[in-house]
Amino acid sequence: MSETPPGPKGEPLFGSSRRYARDPFSFISALEEAYDDVANFDMGPMNTYMVTDPTDIERVLVSESDSFRKPDFQNDALGDLLGDGLLLSEGDTWQAQRKLATPAFQMSRLSGMADRITGHAESMVAGWSAGDTVDVESEMARVTLNVILDLMMGVELSPERVRTVQDQLEPLGRRFEPDPLRFAMPEWVPMPGDDEFEAAVNTLDAVLDEVIETRRGTEGVDGVSVVGRGDDGADAASDGDPPMDFLSVLLRAQNRGEQSAEQLRDEMMTMLLAGHDTTALTLTYTWFLLSEHPDAERRVQAEVDEVLGGDRPGMEHVREFEYLGWVIDEAMRLYPPVFTIFREPTEPVELGGYRVPSGATIMLPQWGVHRSERYWDDPESFDPERFSPDRRADRPRFAYFPFGGGPRHCIGKHLSLLEAKLIVATVVSEYELDFSGETPLELMPSLTMHPRQTMEMELVER
Repeated sequence: MSETPPGPKGEPLFGSSRRYARDPFSFISALEEAYDDVANFDMGPMNTYMVTDPTDIERVLVSESDSFRKPDFQNDALGDLLGDGLLLSEGDTWQAQRKLATPAFQMSRLSGMADRITGHAESMVAGWSAGDTVDVESEMARVTLNVILDLMMGVELSPERVRTVQDQLEPLGRRFEPDPLRFAMPEWVPMPGDDEFEAAVNTLDAVLDEVIETRRGTEGVDGVSVVGRGDDGADAASDGDPPMDFLSVLLRAQNRGEQSAEQLRDEMMTMLLAGHDTTALTLTYTWFLLSEHPDAERRVQAEVDEVLGGDRPGMEHVREFEYLGWVIDEAMRLYPPVFTIFREPTEPVELGGYRVPSGATIMLPQWGVHRSERYWDDPESFDPERFSPDRRADRPRFAYFPFGGGPRHCIGKHLSLLEAKLIVATVVSEYELDFSGETPLELMPSLTMHPRQTMEMELVER
């Protein structure tokens, strides 16, 4: 077994971080093409191993997941933002929180929420007019944010409070764009943008305080209202069962002394941000790709028209949206909102025939694997039918992993796909969306992958 995989030679102090920061997507693709399964490089002081072999990715995420952990982000800005929520927590804390969260995300519950999701999509479309131009990324972020607030927190925010949340996303995102100086400097060294980041976190904390205060049944807060059938929740059953939105579950756990105020805050912040952003981006890239490929757009329209038969989209239609599902999958292949995952071995491991020491940073890049010629024919092209059952069967399982995998796969996977299908079907029933910006898209790396340009699209009535 060789000790060290090949990889690019970096600069003193910075390693490869300056090259990565200039264009992480080209950097990942270049390493995947040049070094095959494993590449080793320094990201500032971090010794990093990029792994792109689907078999090894499956080992890290699934079969040997107990030997890997998420890197310790608790002392950096991501820890300041999300704390010990589901995305970052480890060990017993993660196990307990995941167990609490699971009922809120089960399909048995979500299937009863389909009409609510469609209702949010219909409210969005009701504010549109043919011939107008909309910022689709902003529109998709707003509707998915409203869905998360409703289904997972049991509240509705006023349009002004929703805008307050959305206004914080840009300064938060800027803080996580790759910066070689940040890679090289200790976390405590002040850097440009820190004040704006802290102010955005404080603003979102204040919004969450209002949400939690309202849900506790106090006097309520202007701009926040409880939704649903239950007196204190989003989906209390008629037989008196308690509501199962995630915030209700956590509040009951807190009443039992099993949930601190800090833990409650961390879970709600994680839900607020991670719960809507990736779905909004999936929808944004779906609209872009359909606009660029009219034949696929017409096929989606025809399928939606046939399946719905004039009805509003509901749970009974979702499983019949076959081609639409392939389109959404292909959008996440070409433009994975989470473009890389990081893990850290708790003991030395062998990956791709090389020894990886404990504590090293392992990068599992969806961007590189999803666009690899080793696993995909003509990988740069848009081809939804590559997700048809006969073609899917020939690929390694982890040649495609937009939601991660294993015990720590994205808990919101089913909700995200349900939202995406219902929202697309609702919009497609009324409008075509024509992208009016420049191509190819420029991509901006942060915690997730955003388009750098404004995603303006003209609404064309069908």
